[in-house]
Amino acid sequence: MLNTSKRFISLVIIFALLLCSFTLNVQADNMDLNCKSAILIDASTGTIIVEKNAHESLPPASVTKVMTMLLIMEAIDSNKISLEDKVTISKEAASKKIEGTKLLLEAGEVRTVKDLLYGIAVESANDGCIAMGEHISGSEEQFVELMNKRAKELGMNDTTFKNPHGLHVDGHVTSAYDIGIMSRELIKHEKIFDFISKYMITVNVGKKNDVKRELVNKNKMVHFYKDIDGIKTGFTNEAMYCISLTSKRSDLRLISVIMGASTIDIRSKEARKLLDYGFANYKNINIAKAGETIREVNINKGDQMKINAVTASDCTILAPKGQDNGTLEKIVNLPKTLSAPISKGQKIGELILYRNGTEAGKYALYSDRDVIKSTFINNIRKSFLYLFSY
Repeated sequence: MLNTSKRFISLVIIFALLLCSFTLNVQADNMDLNCKSAILIDASTGTIIVEKNAHESLPPASVTKVMTMLLIMEAIDSNKISLEDKVTISKEAASKKIEGTKLLLEAGEVRTVKDLLYGIAVESANDGCIAMGEHISGSEEQFVELMNKRAKELGMNDTTFKNPHGLHVDGHVTSAYDIGIMSRELIKHEKIFDFISKYMITVNVGKKNDVKRELVNKNKMVHFYKDIDGIKTGFTNEAMYCISLTSKRSDLRLISVIMGASTIDIRSKEARKLLDYGFANYKNINIAKAGETIREVNINKGDQMKINAVTASDCTILAPKGQDNGTLEKIVNLPKTLSAPISKGQKIGELILYRNGTEAGKYALYSDRDVIKSTFINNIRKSFLYLFSY
């Protein structure tokens, strides 16, 4: 009789735990989001917290510019271009055929990459997108090819870009899921927050550089909510109101995407609802800090014998609040030996994080220094060090 009672109590406890877990999932899946599609993801791990029709391909309007800004930032970080580069505006970029929001650029005027990036991030300038596409790729068409190539590399399988700004063209589509991917990739470039979080800024335009334009961010939420610091809004009649939004509280950064809302207020309300839900119910567990050395790696035929494999960002695991963290594990995938030459910042391995046996995050590991091929003299020196060290 005693064993039966214990068994009954155990079943009640198990059922209660399952019910709590089920309730959390039902609440996430049935938030009654008033839009065509949506997603909420953890920016650190890419874990999906909430989704609604997340893979439905829809017109994204100016949220397209997330990819345009990503390619600009990647070109800057790879030293292909700089923020101070001077860009001569072409007739195509200044064409009156370009509709929507613009910097009103004139053919022949010269603007810096910084000016144009402010125009894209704050004013949502369609002419600025064309000017930057031409600066990076030579033409708008080649830049669009680069956009689609990068989308495929990132696994954005619901996406086809046909221009760099998002003005409606049949077949120019993406999904909430894919917007989450490219938004997450964009904010890895910390310098972009100088642009996407700016509410107001004054820039000079015109051939004589004497016309002042006061730009006001189309994403008003960066002004009215202290925790929100980007990313991009969009609207066309076909796309309706769209947004990709990011916010950080403590160690948790989230990305909220809304597509196809019927009004600005509904778009803002639903994006905010997703963020509030995520912060209320989830936390990040930090496993390794940005710049932390994970392991030493031996170097073959280099001017140095070892390098450090380091993280580029905080390595975290997303977990529900109010629950035990469970079993945490990290697996380091690194070769025992690498051959020179190796560049500082070169990817050399990865750190995979697990929670309760399930993969919860994957982070690249990079070399902390440059290593050149060893010279004959260096080889002799290292041989002596090896022979006489103990």
